[in-house]
Amino acid sequence: MKVVVLCSGGMDSVTALHWARREHDVTAVLSFDYGAKHNHREIPLAAAQAAALGLSHETIALDFVNRLFASDLLKSGGEIPEGHYAAENMKQTVVPFRNAIMLSVACGFAESAGAEGLVIAAHGGDHAIYPDCREDFMQAMGEAMRLGTYAGVKLLRPFIALSKAQIATEGVRLGVDFAQTWSCYKGGEIHCGKCGTCVERREAFLRAGLTDPTVYEATPPLPAGPVS
Repeated sequence: MKVVVLCSGGMDSVTALHWARREHDVTAVLSFDYGAKHNHREIPLAAAQAAALGLSHETIALDFVNRLFASDLLKSGGEIPEGHYAAENMKQTVVPFRNAIMLSVACGFAESAGAEGLVIAAHGGDHAIYPDCREDFMQAMGEAMRLGTYAGVKLLRPFIALSKAQIATEGVRLGVDFAQTWSCYKGGEIHCGKCGTCVERREAFLRAGLTDPTVYEATPPLPAGPVS
């Protein structure tokens, strides 16, 4: 199947890109610059990953998100919270309806590019905080994409039932160099080691029993997850 892959430059999406490259015919790789504090760190890595695989990469600017939306993930927002990635304060990093907006744009691009599918790396660990990463949303969005395109573009979500640790394991199997991926929401020179995405990254490698190649500013004890 001809597919377009959404790739931010993070662990999950880069692994999804390598998975798609093996399982499908990748027409293009898409990144979105929407004003997140870490976009400038992750998008060049997405472009480099695509180039290494001989694939076309496009960055689509969504500057209105930073201007008009409320989220501490954005440059226009407040400080990035620290702690466990499933903690209540991590909801400050939710960008309202982000995946719906990106998938809508990417779906139109995919049909225009002659692709039949669109790959997104949403996974099980996203479910606690991000409503537009959950399976019920993805099913509804996938149906909208199918019904709203002549090509019946399919939404492929290969990692929706996987944990971050399982994605790390899959990435190693596919030959992903995780040192060339970015997670930290703060967007500094190196990963901070303390924000929710850094904690999630550190925890994933630990749970998978893999060596973490990431350089962190600090590696304090991992915080405990919230009690259900």
